[in-house]
Amino acid sequence: MLLAVLSIVGGLVVLVLGGEWLVKGAVAISIRLGLPTLITGLVVVGAATSMPEMVASLSAALAGAPDIGWGNIAGSNIANILLILGAVALLTPIPLRGIGRRDAVAGIMAAAFLYGITLAGVASIAIGLVFLVLLIVYVVWRYAASRKRGDVNAAGHDEHEFDDEATALTMGRALFYLVIGVAGLVIGGNFLIDGSVIVATRFGLSETVIGLTVVAIGTSLPELAASATAAYRGQPGLALGNVLGSNIYNILLIGGATMLAAPSPVTSELLDLELPLLLVSSLILWALLHFASRISRWMGAVLLAMFVGNTVYVLTIT
Repeated sequence: MLLAVLSIVGGLVVLVLGGEWLVKGAVAISIRLGLPTLITGLVVVGAATSMPEMVASLSAALAGAPDIGWGNIAGSNIANILLILGAVALLTPIPLRGIGRRDAVAGIMAAAFLYGITLAGVASIAIGLVFLVLLIVYVVWRYAASRKRGDVNAAGHDEHEFDDEATALTMGRALFYLVIGVAGLVIGGNFLIDGSVIVATRFGLSETVIGLTVVAIGTSLPELAASATAAYRGQPGLALGNVLGSNIYNILLIGGATMLAAPSPVTSELLDLELPLLLVSSLILWALLHFASRISRWMGAVLLAMFVGNTVYVLTIT
């Protein structure tokens, strides 16, 4: 048990460092390529911070425990919206500026697709390939849209003007920071997950519950570290893009890979609360992006309260 606790603590330290390096590299890359920080968050940081979820879900599927993987995907996306955006908003309100609306719609559609195949109880390699094809279509479409002048302006290039450190980095150094940041997030996430699963198993939690809580929260910490660091460094577009992108990658990339590795139906336990909550959370994020000028501290508190309530329910009722 002592080793498990040390693994958790060490994982947290590496996660924080990895988040700082990843954000520094990602911001510098977006400047060098002329990309808005929202798109960098969606495509680069969103994919990078989803790697712990990928490692955890695929490892679980290959080990014959796909329920942990699917619980991780659903739980991580809920944590991204309710825990991460809630915590970041408490740290510093997140200005929205009308960005990310189309990506929120894409997130809702991905969640609805996952809900649909779970409700139908279907599974096949072909479905896994559909997940991956949808992801490719999304990335190509979003990158093409970001190149339009109006979309770049909406994403707020002026954020870069205040990051002298990132501006000074060469592309080579930016890539170096990005790589070691991703490595730090993956390594830290693995240490944290390994220790957390050992502790959770000692308390007799089921595979699905472990996936929904311990593994989901653990693999979401890279997103939390990256988004909190981005918000603290005055890059709200990067923080928001990270959450939006990670949610889409979690379902389409990790869900597709999990279905390919273990083509079995998604556990129906997720239909009771988690998948409906994922859809509701995605709709709440869409509504905020459409009707709010920022995610204020009180909104962040409400999101966090929803997350805590769901976690308590999963641990005590299910």
